[in-house]
Amino acid sequence: MKRLFIVFIFTGILVSCNSKDKDTKQESSKSETELINKASEEVNEQLKPINTDEALIATALMAAPKESRMGCKVIGYNMAGEFVTLKEGDNEFICLADDPNRDGFSAACYHKSLEPFMARGRSLKSQGKTATEIFNIREEEVKSGKLVMGKAGSTLHIYFGAGTLYNPKTSKVAGAQYRYVVYLPWATAESTGLPEVPFAPNHPWIMNPGTHKAHIMFTPLVAKSSEQ
Repeated sequence: MKRLFIVFIFTGILVSCNSKDKDTKQESSKSETELINKASEEVNEQLKPINTDEALIATALMAAPKESRMGCKVIGYNMAGEFVTLKEGDNEFICLADDPNRDGFSAACYHKSLEPFMARGRSLKSQGKTATEIFNIREEEVKSGKLVMGKAGSTLHIYFGAGTLYNPKTSKVAGAQYRYVVYLPWATAESTGLPEVPFAPNHPWIMNPGTHKAHIMFTPLVAKSSEQ
C-alpha cells in the first residue's frame, strides 16, 4: 500500500512538471510569435510607395555602384508622366528610373557611352516598334556605323523586382535584386569561352551571341537577408 501511495505521488509530480513544461513552451512560443509579428509590422511601417520624383531618383540610384551614386545622372518618367532629366550628374553613369506607370519595379544604370544605343531603343519603342523590330533596326544601324554601341565592355546594371514599396531610409526596394550585363558586340561563345546558357545559378553566360547586342549576362543569387 505504501509503495502504491508513493507511485501515485511520483506520478502526480511528473504530470505537474510536464504540464508546467508545456505551459512554459506555449508561453515561449507565443512570445516568439509576438516578437516576429512586431518586427514584421515595424518593417512594413518603414516601407513607402514610390510616388514622388524624389523617390524615383533615390531608387534609381540604387542600380548604380554604391561609390558612384552621388555623381550619376538620372533620367526617366517623372510622376507627371514626362520623360525628363530628374537629376544632373558628372560621372560616367546614367541611371534610368522606374516607370511609375508600369507594374513592378525596374531601374537601370549604364555607362554613358551606351546612351545613343539606349536612346535609340526608347525612340523606336515610342514609335510602337516591337522588340524584334527594335533589335533588327539597331542591328543594321550598328553594322552600318550609323549607331554607336559604346565601348566593348560597357556595363548595364539592373535593379528590379515585383514590388513597388521602398524604405526611404535606405532607398532599398522591397524584394528587388540585381542583374548585370556587359556588352561585347559580335562576341560568341567561341570568342569568349563562355557558355550560351548558364551552367548553374550565379554563373555568367553569353546572350545574343554573334550580334550587335551580344553581352555577358550575370544574375547574382538572391540574398537571404530580408533587411530592407
